[in-house]
Amino acid sequence: MGRLAEMQRKLLEQMMGPEAMGVANANLRWDDEKVCRNFLCGTCPHSLFTNTKMDLGACPKSHTERLKTEFLAAKEAKPEDPIFGRFQMEYEANIFAFVDECDRRIRAAHRRLEKTPEENAKTTNLMREIAEIELAIQGGTEKIEQLGEQGQVDESLREMAAIEALKSEKADKEVKLQQLTDTSGASGHQKLRVCDVCGAYLSVLDSDRRLADHFGGKMHLGYHELRNMLGKFKEDREKRKLANPNSGGPGGAMGPPGGRFR
Repeated sequence: MGRLAEMQRKLLEQMMGPEAMGVANANLRWDDEKVCRNFLCGTCPHSLFTNTKMDLGACPKSHTERLKTEFLAAKEAKPEDPIFGRFQMEYEANIFAFVDECDRRIRAAHRRLEKTPEENAKTTNLMREIAEIELAIQGGTEKIEQLGEQGQVDESLREMAAIEALKSEKADKEVKLQQLTDTSGASGHQKLRVCDVCGAYLSVLDSDRRLADHFGGKMHLGYHELRNMLGKFKEDREKRKLANPNSGGPGGAMGPPGGRFR
């Protein structure tokens, strides 16, 4: 079987379940090693980055909704069972490792561009804000056209005033962006920045639409979701510590994990 056909088969298996594809035992249990524990506990990174530069390919383990439902039911029925703590710790370690690798690439990109993280963060935030304002202006312009067709003059005038305010705000941010570009980093790379969420290179010369496409793109949003997960894991650990300060419990202080994705 060719590589493309194999990837398609695995993707179909993940969507439909291995039983439906006739490639797995219908009696497979959720605690079987062949079942993806990331999928059971939340989100498998393999599912977040399909058709992007970070595409991991189809997950080699089973993603079956029946097993996830059974896993959650078992966890609800007997939450004190240590197996659920082990699964959660492994899940958190896998997500941490994936984001940590992205952070390593971001640090390396900073070194190549000779920019400080502070310079890059300020510039990236300004680029994102400018892109969002441009989208708002485009949406407002379309709304004015609709209001004009409907004869709603007052509403149309109010929308025009709002757009002018957005244009002024955008111009101010573009001035700040230009100032940062002129004063930071090596001259040969002044136009490039590194996205502090996903590690992609951005250029201050990119159009507002191109920047908006990046910040709303699958790879950026995938890493954004993983980073939000890490924040939630930390918040949950803090809550457990407050509820039971003498318990180490699952998901305690987590250092650099040694495990790989499952």
